[in-house]
Amino acid sequence: MPMSRLRDVDLSVRLSKKEAKHQLKEAQDRLVHLRLLLGGLIGSGEIGPPLCVLFEGWDASGKGGAIQRLVAELDPRHVRVAQFGAPSYHEKRHHFLWRFWPSLPGWGGMAVLDRTWYGRVLVERVEGFAPEADWQRAYSEIVDLETTLAAEGMIIVKFWMHVSSKEQLRRFEARRDDPYKAWKLTDEDWRNRQKRAAYRQAVEDMLERTDHPAGRWHVIAGDDKGWARVAVVRTVCEEIEKALAARGIDADPPLTPAP
Repeated sequence: MPMSRLRDVDLSVRLSKKEAKHQLKEAQDRLVHLRLLLGGLIGSGEIGPPLCVLFEGWDASGKGGAIQRLVAELDPRHVRVAQFGAPSYHEKRHHFLWRFWPSLPGWGGMAVLDRTWYGRVLVERVEGFAPEADWQRAYSEIVDLETTLAAEGMIIVKFWMHVSSKEQLRRFEARRDDPYKAWKLTDEDWRNRQKRAAYRQAVEDMLERTDHPAGRWHVIAGDDKGWARVAVVRTVCEEIEKALAARGIDADPPLTPAP
């Protein structure tokens, strides 16, 4: 049987509301510390490497809620959240990676991408928006891009937010029945759900072919939102800490303002 990253995810993991709140606060506090350090606002004053966090996932998998908790305690001047939908006519005139460049962070900066260049091997593949030759070539192009960015110093953290089909349906129906959330649910979401098997295969191929040393995939169990949000913030902190350790940078310098 072929290896399946998605099948191996334990979607039964749960946190009580009280424990989720407590653990999230701890993780957010740690992230604030690490972001100030990367920004050169504490410690030696030297700015650290850029941080880019990529989010992909099923519709209604909790990407928005996870991003909200990830950046909630950060100064908005120190992080950029960029959302990407279908490319425009003008964007289609360029290489598919071109439109993402302006949102990438520089040294000392942080960017969060809500949907990413992986659309080429997901929706554009499944819906036939890109010829097979193009999306097949995209795997290596994406790995080359991420490897190049990492060689320049960027910390790349990639998330696939995973939910069961049953939980996704429950969330769809809850959105449909809530007048304040119905706008989030579109006919396209329902159509995509009918193609879940095709999307699942595309996701498995993406995880297998674009998981590399400079950009590992983190598949997050998302049936319990509290658990998923804690896991996301903790993972970002851990990846920053590993990157700093590899550069010989103290992640816990004395808490004094930078010169």
